[in-house]
Amino acid sequence: MDWAPHTTEVRPWQQRTPRGPREDRRLREVEVALPPYVAELDLPMDRALSAMASACAGDLSHLDLVHGRTLSALNHLQLRTEAVDSSKIENVDASLADYGRALLGVGANASAVSMVSATAALTRMIRDADRTRSIRPEAILRAHHDLFRRTPSEAHRAGRIRTTQNWVGGSDWSPLGALHVPPPPETVPGYLEDLFAYADRDDVPPVVQAAVAHAQFESIHPFIDGNGRIGRTLIHAVLRRRRATRHLTVPIASALVAHRERYFAALVDYRAGTARTMVAMLASAVRIATAESWVTATRLHEIRAGWAVAIGGSRPGTAGHRTLDLLVEEPIVNAALVAGRIDVSPDEAAAVIDTLATAGVLRRAPRSRRAPVWLAGAVLDEVTDLSTRIQESARRMRS
Repeated sequence: MDWAPHTTEVRPWQQRTPRGPREDRRLREVEVALPPYVAELDLPMDRALSAMASACAGDLSHLDLVHGRTLSALNHLQLRTEAVDSSKIENVDASLADYGRALLGVGANASAVSMVSATAALTRMIRDADRTRSIRPEAILRAHHDLFRRTPSEAHRAGRIRTTQNWVGGSDWSPLGALHVPPPPETVPGYLEDLFAYADRDDVPPVVQAAVAHAQFESIHPFIDGNGRIGRTLIHAVLRRRRATRHLTVPIASALVAHRERYFAALVDYRAGTARTMVAMLASAVRIATAESWVTATRLHEIRAGWAVAIGGSRPGTAGHRTLDLLVEEPIVNAALVAGRIDVSPDEAAAVIDTLATAGVLRRAPRSRRAPVWLAGAVLDEVTDLSTRIQESARRMRS
């Protein structure tokens, strides 16, 4: 044990709606978990864990220094890979084509819309931490609003801290058999204030701080839904606030989704008083995601150069040249997006897209005949491959 364990307290319980199995309806009390207050706690660090946390933070900063300013496209792809794989941890999945349609607002399934919303939430949290150099409650509430404002069943709770008791696992009707029953709703504001104070410290190693802040957030479970995805955005917000990164967002969730059960077990360890498991898991995820992002950075340069050859060369400043630059960053486009981003007429954008499709740079997305969506296959393949490589590397590390 290296951390203060959660304590428990028995609270009265009454089911709001008399539905579900009889055992749920008869439940009259529940044991809630009470996390420690962490604002002034320090994790004892042995030499191995300290070295691991420092080394992965150094690797991350080096990647950011080399590619952060010159390859903005890398960050866009990393952000999307992170949002997609973070959603997969919550069993939300969709094809990249559907995700692209949702990004463009031209119709997609609910899972794809949810993934796009997760991307917006992640982007907001990171930008706010970068701009304010703090982890602000307003940013978390707005990120949660981004996540659920397009979900009809949850829109009324978007951006709102819970006011009722929730639970993780077990029954749909009551906390009977739950894996974790978070603290009572009236305690949540105080716990969050304490968490923000910890996340704004400057005397804790960044990766350790990010891991503890994430685990504490998941233990508080301040929202009815979306705690996992918002909690994982908090990791990136802490790393950006501490300047472990300044421009890039390595897809840490890709490594976590490879060991979904181990990740959940690390949260259980944290609640039992062992924070080391989560810190070590996050440090390993950062190291793997950083290493594979170096590979992706190189491949993006190669893809861009190959496109220029495919269309017989392009001159800087021309619509074709600017569209190729755009596609490295935005590999899912339609004519309206191209026209707006490179500042040409819709007809010019359509002509450029036609040229690039003929050259094999773009292909039409399935089921998009009425409202054509175009995919830069080489970049999207790299997005998929980045996630796959990270997951495979994470599994090899464990085996």
